[in-house]
Amino acid sequence: MSDNTDRADPPPGGGMSVIRRVAPYLWPDDHPWVKRRVVLALLVLFVSKLVAVGTPFFYKAAVDTLSGEGALDAAWTLGLGAVGLTVAYGVARLMNVGMQQLRDVIFAAVGQRALRQLALETFTHIHRLSMRYHITRKTGGLSRIIERGVKGVDFLLRFLIFSIGPLVLELLMIAVILAVVFDIWYLVVVFVTIAFYTWFTFAVTEWRVKIRRIMNEQDTDANQKAIDSLLNFETVKYFGAEQREAERYDGAMEKYVAAALSTSYSLAFLNFGQALLITIGLVVVMVMAAVGVGNGTLSVGDFVMVNAYMIQITLPLNFLGSVYREIRQALIDMADMFGLLEQPAEVQDKPDAKPLAVTGGAISLRDVRFGYDAARPILKGISLEVPAGQTVAIVGSSGSGKSTIGRLLFRFYDVNGGALSIDGQDVRDVTQDSLHMQIGVVPQDTVLFNDTIMYNIAYGRPEAPFSEIEAAAKAAKIHDFILDLPDGYETTVGERGLKLSGGEKQRVGIARTLLKNPPILLLDEATSALDTETEQNIQTELKGLGRGRTVLVIAHRLSTIADADQIVVLEAGEIVERGSHDELLARQGRYASLWYRQESEEAA
Repeated sequence: MSDNTDRADPPPGGGMSVIRRVAPYLWPDDHPWVKRRVVLALLVLFVSKLVAVGTPFFYKAAVDTLSGEGALDAAWTLGLGAVGLTVAYGVARLMNVGMQQLRDVIFAAVGQRALRQLALETFTHIHRLSMRYHITRKTGGLSRIIERGVKGVDFLLRFLIFSIGPLVLELLMIAVILAVVFDIWYLVVVFVTIAFYTWFTFAVTEWRVKIRRIMNEQDTDANQKAIDSLLNFETVKYFGAEQREAERYDGAMEKYVAAALSTSYSLAFLNFGQALLITIGLVVVMVMAAVGVGNGTLSVGDFVMVNAYMIQITLPLNFLGSVYREIRQALIDMADMFGLLEQPAEVQDKPDAKPLAVTGGAISLRDVRFGYDAARPILKGISLEVPAGQTVAIVGSSGSGKSTIGRLLFRFYDVNGGALSIDGQDVRDVTQDSLHMQIGVVPQDTVLFNDTIMYNIAYGRPEAPFSEIEAAAKAAKIHDFILDLPDGYETTVGERGLKLSGGEKQRVGIARTLLKNPPILLLDEATSALDTETEQNIQTELKGLGRGRTVLVIAHRLSTIADADQIVVLEAGEIVERGSHDELLARQGRYASLWYRQESEEAA
């Protein structure tokens, strides 16, 4: 799937394929109350159209009574005089509006349920997609797809079911009345007018849809640039790039405005063309009726009734262009959302996958090969044993593949070759949920939710009592800092934890992993953002947490892993050395070179 968030082409399979995707949400087998509401809403809709089509008859009767023309049928007028018929006309109009509102009230719960279910399904599916998918997409673009897709469903439900469908029904009823009550030529004129009107509307709207797609693309691009800039607020400030970012955003908005102006100009053309066609049809029909009144074949009431029906036809037709355009756009937006739902997850549980059963937490990598891109392998046949309950550190220069091993262990990706197992169970054969529950990760860059500190710590185990949350905070050496805050544990940390320093965020991340209390720990540069004193304190706590657990440490600062049971040195995706700290120093190889270099840098 490309990175464009708007489709340049119609949905695959046409609009009907999208409508078929929505239909089950309106007619679910497991929710009979939804079906009952849909049927009742359609029934009310039909009655409202019968009332709407019958209303002009009362108008005609009142006019004929006042003008003294024609003999009225007392059976259908109920013997009402001009005043009574006028009141009946008003009541009929009110009933029509009331029925439409009742229809909306009945259907509202059905539509909102469909929106909620679709939004939740899309949101859940996005979380199931692989890391590879997310790092190639832009968050602003994904949020726009969901937002426009859900709005598209809402529009489609309201207008396709309660606008286009009822309009067709009403036109058919009026066509029958014109042919039967008046003359077939009235029907011919109305049919030709509607045919030309519809052709013109659809042709111009198709042209406008293309312009609208361009406008959406520019809107998405501007939104992505805005979100990207705001998420990197600090970087923008560091480089004094506010003006540059503003110009970048304004450039995107300039293209959006150009497309928006084209949309406005084309809308003016569409509206004038529609008015011209409708006016011609209306004038022709009214002239025919006027001739009929003049030669005595029609009454004044008939003239008024024909006028009423023409107005009744033209009012909904005036919205046909915008409704059609919005429906086309809604179908495109919904196709984007359904395309997202059809995007396969790269990492999936096997049909027979079982929960991971951790007995000791031994990790084994056997000839593991992997590359984010097939043309650029990262790991080139790594074999490594991490015995249960031991701490193994992986070190090496940037790009050597250290963090990749952690991602494979957590199964953000599947290996291209070889196997990675825990207690003899290949991670590809167990459920992802159970795998994630057994591994605690403290990443190099801890990202926090825009919520309270307590919420972020409790994220490790939401059901944990406050006493355990507090204990985890104490162990991570952040409890005292939290108590000094005005709102304590209820302090909001800001988007991505912007209100906290790097070290404070890292300690919150460590606290929530401590609270999770997993049998396997993955520490990916876990203390890199801390000062030396705090790092030493937390290292003590992490070592305590690691007792009896398997710990995989990915480290850059070698002083933090000197007492690891085993240290593995990676270079260019291959293990070049392994052993204890003392053994590797005595070997005077790659590890010793890294160690002495860091010692000299720290001494300086």
